[in-house]
Amino acid sequence: MAEDLFLKRRVTVPQDGAPQDFHYRLLRPLRIEPDRRYPAVLFLHGAGERGSDNAAQLEYLPTWLAEPALRERHACFLVAPQCRTDHRWVEVDWGDPRSVSQPAEPAVDLVAAVAALDAVVGAEPVDPDRILLTGLSMGGYGTWDLAARFPDRFAAILPICGGGDGATAPRLTTLPIWAFHGTDDRVVPVTRTRAMVAAIRAAGGSPKYTEFSGVGHDSWTPAYRDPEVLDWLFAQRRRRR
Repeated sequence: MAEDLFLKRRVTVPQDGAPQDFHYRLLRPLRIEPDRRYPAVLFLHGAGERGSDNAAQLEYLPTWLAEPALRERHACFLVAPQCRTDHRWVEVDWGDPRSVSQPAEPAVDLVAAVAALDAVVGAEPVDPDRILLTGLSMGGYGTWDLAARFPDRFAAILPICGGGDGATAPRLTTLPIWAFHGTDDRVVPVTRTRAMVAAIRAAGGSPKYTEFSGVGHDSWTPAYRDPEVLDWLFAQRRRRR
């Protein structure tokens, strides 16, 4: 089973003044060569994969990247944290078609996701210029939010059927972005991604955007299963400002 390929890990971050454990899974490259550094992918799952089993978040991209052919083609450290039940990566209304102001502070579960990434970067041979961020639905919101908070941290982001705060667009103009959404999405309005892309372009950026005609909420399957998309993602390197 693909789940058996992922190591079980945890990090501890403070919540309300007390330590709180958060769980995540890690997929390492099949082979780690001496003196070589590898990209790291932080994957933020959707609302349906929340929980405490430290397994549900492996659906979709993590499972697909664990396939032998893709594991050979895109050797990486894949970090898959799990958001707790009844919590969110970003405390916003996913169904609101309007741009929503970014919360002043990140949600605790998102802080834990960054802590998991930091733990892997600190312990494994990760290339700091090839840290990639992607997520779907609730995780798409988390991707936009985290990129706006740390635009210099990531080599590229790939947000799928999410949304962000258009006011943060000037922070994202130099970050390689490829966003995706389905025209018939009834869970997260397609206007959320359209608005973010338009705001970044108006601020001087040039994000890539693919809109799947007739596709509903599951725009992540055609996005992640397109070899061109993954090739683009893993080809990115952080741009020094």
